[in-house]
Amino acid sequence: MSNKDNLFATPLKQVSDFQFDDAVADVFPDMISRSIPGYQTIIETIGQLAASHVKANTNVYDLGCSLGAASFSVSRHCPADHCDIIAVDSSAAMVERCQRKVEAFQLPNPITVKQGFAQSQAITNASMAVMNFTLQFIPPPERAAIIKQIYDGLLPGGIFVISEKIRHEDERGNDVINDLHLQFKRQNGYSELEISQKRAALENVMLIDTFDIHQARLKEAGFADVVMWYRCFNFMSLVAIK
Repeated sequence: MSNKDNLFATPLKQVSDFQFDDAVADVFPDMISRSIPGYQTIIETIGQLAASHVKANTNVYDLGCSLGAASFSVSRHCPADHCDIIAVDSSAAMVERCQRKVEAFQLPNPITVKQGFAQSQAITNASMAVMNFTLQFIPPPERAAIIKQIYDGLLPGGIFVISEKIRHEDERGNDVINDLHLQFKRQNGYSELEISQKRAALENVMLIDTFDIHQARLKEAGFADVVMWYRCFNFMSLVAIK
């Protein structure tokens, strides 16, 4: 059972930039399920995509794995001893907890947990790569290079699943989807104080793009097709096919 996210429930004198530290790692499952509409659907579907696209004796990369939800989904959906899953995260707190989870379960396919930046991870012999709400935390000037790195490391027919919070091109449309997301968070028990303080914490850390920017970047890297398979408010998940 995960701890309840009340990190922003009391007034803070100064709101620091958001970090994936011990405090966040402790409440992460609760935070993510109450903040991202359809998160469990996305995790489940990543496993289903793995079942139909991951080839035998290949690698799967989960870049920005946090507590390993996507990695576990891939491991459980693929046939036993089918693939090697490499789960990478820059947060020591996330890596430590993810490693404990891996050791606690008998997994059909092995997960290797590594601490490091997604940008520095070599991608080889891969039939699938995943960035689940990770790219938005990578500095914008570094985004095209990591997408190209993933493309180059994927085998022909390999897939890249990328989930992101996005902004709408038109300001009025953006206000509509942002308001729907705010209502979603309120319905999940977040107060106005929590919502505003977390927004301030993320302001300089999570820099989001439009769908068109994501699609153009993926096409420029070489992906033959980009499919938006999930969208709810200002959240989406794409499958890019090599």
